[in-house]
Amino acid sequence: MSEDWKIRGQKWVYSIIDPAIQFLVKSGVHPNHITLAGLVINIIASCLLIYGAEYGERYEHNYVGWAGITILFAGLMDMVDGRLARVGKMDSRYGALFDSVLDRYSELFMFLGICYYLIYYQYFLSSIFAFFAMIGSVMVSYTRARAEGLGVKMSDVGLMQRPERILLIGISGILCSVMADILGHEFKVTVDWLPFPLIENITFFTFPLFILAVLANITAINRLFHARKLLEL
Repeated sequence: MSEDWKIRGQKWVYSIIDPAIQFLVKSGVHPNHITLAGLVINIIASCLLIYGAEYGERYEHNYVGWAGITILFAGLMDMVDGRLARVGKMDSRYGALFDSVLDRYSELFMFLGICYYLIYYQYFLSSIFAFFAMIGSVMVSYTRARAEGLGVKMSDVGLMQRPERILLIGISGILCSVMADILGHEFKVTVDWLPFPLIENITFFTFPLFILAVLANITAINRLFHARKLLEL
């Protein structure tokens, strides 16, 4: 995702949420409250997936769609808290730390729900993809934090930063639910030599997880080598 595309997208979102930001500033809402709300919303998304595993149907995936919507809404909170801090002049070093820590908790709770859902319905290979996607997501953030603690700027390095990860997971969850309704809950494409379907409705969710697992870990490794170049100058 190019920086120009991200900047334009960010400006478009800000133009929509700025009236709400002004209202929050006048109401005295602190950015940390929004950050905490984002964590709670991600926990709700995780609970939706766990509930869908326990009480839903294996091939419906409606709860995956609702979780995708919830994850996107939680991601919006991640934009709101930063914008609120800047517009309301409430940004602080502790606020930045609080935001970073709760963002990591949010992602881990989200992946808890995803892994639970996939394991419960015996999508074991996909659950491994989700686990490696979780590892990559954490390491992308960790390499940035550790490198910047050593004075190396990392915010522009790599593809799978937090906004991209949230968009990919949220949109793919919604797409999975929609496609299950369009194609039918029993839709699958099989190949004789494979012990599992080549494509089925959950693939619209799990294939992006595979992409995320690969690109997030590549991003973390790229950041590591980028930091090495700059630290050894």
